[in-house]
Amino acid sequence: MVAVSEEKVKIPFGAKVLDGILTIPEVNSVKTGVVLTHGAGGDMNLKALQSLASCTATSGILCLRFTCKGLNLTYRVRAFQAVVDYLKTLERFSLSHVFLAGRSMGARAAVALGRQLSAVDEDAVQGLVCVSFPLHPPGQTHTQVKRSEDLRALCHVPVLFVSGTADNMCEQKLLENVLKQMKSPSSVHWVEEANHGLAVKGRNEESVLEEVNSQIITWIQKHV
Repeated sequence: MVAVSEEKVKIPFGAKVLDGILTIPEVNSVKTGVVLTHGAGGDMNLKALQSLASCTATSGILCLRFTCKGLNLTYRVRAFQAVVDYLKTLERFSLSHVFLAGRSMGARAAVALGRQLSAVDEDAVQGLVCVSFPLHPPGQTHTQVKRSEDLRALCHVPVLFVSGTADNMCEQKLLENVLKQMKSPSSVHWVEEANHGLAVKGRNEESVLEEVNSQIITWIQKHV
């Protein structure tokens, strides 16, 4: 297992700065990086994000997670772009593969930015990781058409979804239907009986995180 260090960073974002944390694998050369963010609530210190960042780094993959509390999707996408730009300025890492990852609203932002970047440069992003993608608000399944626009517009960027079968913001049959409509290579890992927060009644959080992290890291490694 690779040793890991963490480094707090300040990321320029217009006249503001975003708080971020680099989780760095202690290896000679880092070739793959993941940019990771949270959903509408919480911040980059959410236990699930800390856990995923640590696991990616121990697998030799750099992780830059960041906090952006704006609830406007366009604003969140702009913030995500600023973080990706910042990562590319770090000359000590010679990254050849970059993945965008997010949880809930952060997943929507990752997909929207992935669509924008890949439209300009097909090799800009190697993959998107969507944890608990919010396909629709609870009880409002009709909104899934609008919320899946960016997913259906992607052409070649691979996408991994990790969702709970009991997620009231991502009905299983609706997401599976979206996958059938997508042009990009896509797959989904269903966490049995998990809700939108990936909590499973009668199951401890650590075992769920282990399952989720393992799926994500294996998928990333297949796409580098």
